[in-house]
Amino acid sequence: MHFTSEQRLDDNVLEREFTLGEIPGILWAPASTPAPLPLILLGHPPLGLRRMYPRLVARARHAVADGFAAATIELPGSGDRPRWEAAEQARADLRRAVEAGEPVSDEIIDALVLPLVDRAVPEWRAALDALLALPGIGGPVGYSGGVISIGVRLAVVEPRIAAAVLFAGSFVPRAMFEEARRVTVPLHVLLQWDDEGNDRQAALDLFDAFGSEEKSLHAHMGGHTGVPQSAAEAAARFFTRHLR
Repeated sequence: MHFTSEQRLDDNVLEREFTLGEIPGILWAPASTPAPLPLILLGHPPLGLRRMYPRLVARARHAVADGFAAATIELPGSGDRPRWEAAEQARADLRRAVEAGEPVSDEIIDALVLPLVDRAVPEWRAALDALLALPGIGGPVGYSGGVISIGVRLAVVEPRIAAAVLFAGSFVPRAMFEEARRVTVPLHVLLQWDDEGNDRQAALDLFDAFGSEEKSLHAHMGGHTGVPQSAAEAAARFFTRHLR
């Protein structure tokens, strides 16, 4: 891990950009930490860190105010990272289906999501290795938001993740339902009831498949971007219970 820039935000949050090999990322933490802090990994959709930065920094500031460090990394094929042809083709196929008002097929969903999960999860784990080696960060670790299939895979394969907040707002391959049955960490799942890009029944079926003894589903009326502030506050309380 190589830190490339550092700035103090106006609320005493220290923001440091880093690279891990070819992977860009950002770490947020209090300017001074009297003791090692728990860490929240901030997931996001594959739209690029720069485009997602306003939402990410707002989430990070709330996490730091609650006594956590927060970090994120650029997803494969996003931002300034190299594209790969298969992913670009899957995105084009998805756009054509949506614009034509056609159902999005399992083949398109698999091609769009599964390669991203296969590439992204090892990178998240490598970032976690590097982050937990830093002074001031000691775990436990939570995962929050982003592509739900990445969160599912991480919760299955990464024993250092103690709790996860997942947003049921992206397409889920059928193969991920079997992985969901192996998830055992506490889960807090958000669902926008009228999400125009989400299959509500599939989201409910995925929630039912999760193997966690402690899991809660928080559904709110409204579209994909209409998540109320109270939802963020409830998620913050969930992490406070499980990571502190």
